[in-house]
Amino acid sequence: MPSEPVTIAIVEDSPGLRRNLQTIVERAEGFQCIGSFEDGEQAVAALPALRPKVVLMDINLPGMNGVQCVERLSLELPDTHMIMITVYDDTDAIFNSLAAGAGGYLLKPVRSAQLIAAIKEILAGGAPMSSNIARRVIQTFRKPAPPTSVAAAPDGMTQLSARENDVLELLVKGLLQKEIANQLGISYWTVQTHIARIYEKLHVHSRAQAVAKYHGE
Repeated sequence: MPSEPVTIAIVEDSPGLRRNLQTIVERAEGFQCIGSFEDGEQAVAALPALRPKVVLMDINLPGMNGVQCVERLSLELPDTHMIMITVYDDTDAIFNSLAAGAGGYLLKPVRSAQLIAAIKEILAGGAPMSSNIARRVIQTFRKPAPPTSVAAAPDGMTQLSARENDVLELLVKGLLQKEIANQLGISYWTVQTHIARIYEKLHVHSRAQAVAKYHGE
């Protein structure tokens, strides 16, 4: 009796890329695409009922981004494997994805053989990653944390990470979130995530309050 096919769902806002991923999956023996979605909201609404074995997730989605989508789905589908497929190779995007529940991280463009191998690897308990992503992860763990000076720091400032401090300093200079993303070479949604964490750590609710806290007011 033949075994049941491995069920795959795709969340990708580009119609062309979505069709390409679906074609790769459907042509592979033993795999079946059971859902294809153009945004995170559709995926969160439909996937808990479909219960796919693997979800292929883009990060840069309209509305709810891919990391937020994975975080939501991981709670409802703890046995489903999530693989990020994205153009973003910055450290924040990688670790935010892994922290949200992703088990793999591939950079576009993804070849057919690479994608199928990654799905098989994650089903076998592995953590498939593009080679340069794996190197980035290793380098991050090898890199010693910079010493933090707590002298004369405003309340809450010492809790900020190095990147959060970078974002805050650019906020203080008056840069918009998109400008901060370009300046730091990270995605817009990553800037939003950092700002939310800054507000939480500084116990503020706006840019103006964060700037005031930065100046010790």
